[in-house]
Amino acid sequence: MEVDADDELLQDAGDVQYPSLERQPSHYNPLDTFKLAKGDQKHYQQQYGDLYFLRLAKLKPAVEALADEEWKDFEIAGEKVRRVDRVLDVRQGELCWVAGTVYMDMPLKPNILDDISKDHWIAAPPPREKYVSPTGQDQTMLEDESGRLRLIGTPLQLSMLVTGCIIAVMGTENANGDFEVVDMKVPDLPRQPQRWERDEASEVMSNGTGSKRKSSGEQKRTEVGKVAIVSGLGISGDQGDTLILDLLMEYLLGEACGPSEQAGVSEISRLIIAGNSISEGTPLAIREEEKKASRKYGYDASAYNPAPTIHFDNFLATLLPSIPITLIPGWDDPANVSMPQQPIHPAMFPRSRNYAAMPDSTEAGWFDSVTNPWEGDVEGWRLMGNGGQPIDDIFKYVEGDERLEMMESVLRWRCGAPTAPDTLWCYPFQDNDPFVIEECPHVYFVGNQPRYETAVIEGPVGQAVRLISVPKFKETGELVLLNTDTLETEIVKFNVFEGVS
Repeated sequence: MEVDADDELLQDAGDVQYPSLERQPSHYNPLDTFKLAKGDQKHYQQQYGDLYFLRLAKLKPAVEALADEEWKDFEIAGEKVRRVDRVLDVRQGELCWVAGTVYMDMPLKPNILDDISKDHWIAAPPPREKYVSPTGQDQTMLEDESGRLRLIGTPLQLSMLVTGCIIAVMGTENANGDFEVVDMKVPDLPRQPQRWERDEASEVMSNGTGSKRKSSGEQKRTEVGKVAIVSGLGISGDQGDTLILDLLMEYLLGEACGPSEQAGVSEISRLIIAGNSISEGTPLAIREEEKKASRKYGYDASAYNPAPTIHFDNFLATLLPSIPITLIPGWDDPANVSMPQQPIHPAMFPRSRNYAAMPDSTEAGWFDSVTNPWEGDVEGWRLMGNGGQPIDDIFKYVEGDERLEMMESVLRWRCGAPTAPDTLWCYPFQDNDPFVIEECPHVYFVGNQPRYETAVIEGPVGQAVRLISVPKFKETGELVLLNTDTLETEIVKFNVFEGVS
């Protein structure tokens, strides 16, 4: 059998000159929307109820403006609808509309008072996959600072609602005291900034003359680039997950493909890791005599397994000389559990932290460990994303598993984590609710989802948002590439042949 000389493994180097590829520069301008105060300025003695009132105060004017424009001339049987300011101002038989906060009264939801009342020796039940009652006992309430009103009607069955979202409802109160909903409005998408708007404003301010100078970075803004998004790496430190991670690493470094593919890889200007980079910790086996040793604060340090963190640090340190990385923590990562999760401490990355910014620096580093949720400008586009906890919690409130519909609802509610603090742990904010979406993103991605999905939704005044459901890499081997010119997405799938059994 003759073999073509071009396909032979060992060949003369020849005189061919191969071009040297350079990675696209990354235009990166993160926001600190979800960063908490440090030290003594962070307290947990406050009541969580204030968070709902803050959310209602922020979003009520927006939803009332939409409702007033839509319903101002609405009539039924000659009766004109009127607006009431408070839930308790609703009168029986009168056609009216009112705005408030949704509360889902669901018997299967976890209740801390029920947990305390139980005997302490009873083991806690496993977490439920869904809170939806199979017997139809769930009730939808609308509440504000004055009281609570039970809602019924067909529009509620056609719409996705969870605790914490702000809505306006129109209808009448019946003889049973229930409010029969005829129509419903949500705040919908907020204002969407123009591409490069924030960067250009920063340039004008730094110029100090009120006019924008044309920089070398601006001249390169027309170049087509890509942003890679991955989630659920699930690094455990075992040999079993090493090979597929090496394939991902070599692909991003341009070492696992030919010249034509390397040109495409060089267009990837940034890697975003969206949560659950480390698998749930597996403690080391402890000998019997070590179990009897005293523990400090009830914690046995000898059971700590450093292998996952070490492997993840090595993974990042190998990539960082070539590509900048934004790291978002997830449920399994070494960060605080309550939302918003704060950046993973640089002490966890003894090798990678050399690429991070200094503690007091106002500029983002090449390696940027950020909060969950997170938002910022990448290549001029406003990106917003999280590690998946808000969507996973919404999933428990509704029937079905339409993750893109849940993501769309989050944006139209203008609330990134509506179920916090009811069933999603969060910090008890007193002065501001950072989960309220002030500006509409161009791209909204959610990590650690069951499968890859994407869609584009549109707002009432021309907003357009690319939704991306990012799958778990450990289960699917899929990496999402976002084109920063068209905001189209593509999938790169990695797989390891395990042989024939």
